[in-house]
Amino acid sequence: MARVCFISRVRPDRVSEYRDRHATVWPEMLEALRDCGWRDYSLYLTEDGLLIGHLQTDDYAAAQAAMERTEVNGRWQAQMAEFFVGEGHPDRGFTVVPEIFNLEDQLGASGLPVEPRTPGEGAQP
Repeated sequence: MARVCFISRVRPDRVSEYRDRHATVWPEMLEALRDCGWRDYSLYLTEDGLLIGHLQTDDYAAAQAAMERTEVNGRWQAQMAEFFVGEGHPDRGFTVVPEIFNLEDQLGASGLPVEPRTPGEGAQP
């Protein structure tokens, strides 16, 4: 399972409306993302328009390609394009950020338990 982080830029004057649009995403868009292999997908947005996305998927390129083939994604991207800095299809403007650290991976590689210790087992407060 791959973890993917990406960044993009929302126009600062449209941040509030972009946030509102994502409060209730179309059910058919949610289903398409799920069915195309996007899991544990979250978006984060700063007040100045920095958009950070994170998801897990078996194959990011395949998940993106599958979304490209859905009718609902075309409609959604057409509506979202006006919110982004730059021109073109918003999903194609993502900059993937390489992962350099993951706590669970390093705990496991070190032979340490991934689950936290319970109080009284030496855990620090």
